[in-house]
Amino acid sequence: MAVYVHNIIINQGSDFNVKFDIEAAATGDSLNLVGYAASAQLRKTHSSSTAVSFAATVASGLDGEVRLSLDSTETANIKPGRYVYDVTVTDPTETIRLVEGSALVRAGVTR
Repeated sequence: MAVYVHNIIINQGSDFNVKFDIEAAATGDSLNLVGYAASAQLRKTHSSSTAVSFAATVASGLDGEVRLSLDSTETANIKPGRYVYDVTVTDPTETIRLVEGSALVRAGVTR
């Protein structure tokens, strides 16, 4: 299965939400994610020991829809800069990496 690359921008101190509509590479149809649970993390580098976990859900299993979010308190605690992240889904028999990319955390000005 192909891993989709999608870069994101997170504004420090603001709520962050993103939705991914995952398609099966062979057919272009929505990937059936019924019965899967999603997880996603943000790290400074692939080998960093500390991570920020997104709230990750399979919002619509039949439509291949996965959502990630962080609230404003969580994003306020992330230092500005470049990061990497990925999104995986798991069912009782397998774990699949669906999305990966870089994340730019931009500093806020208004306090």
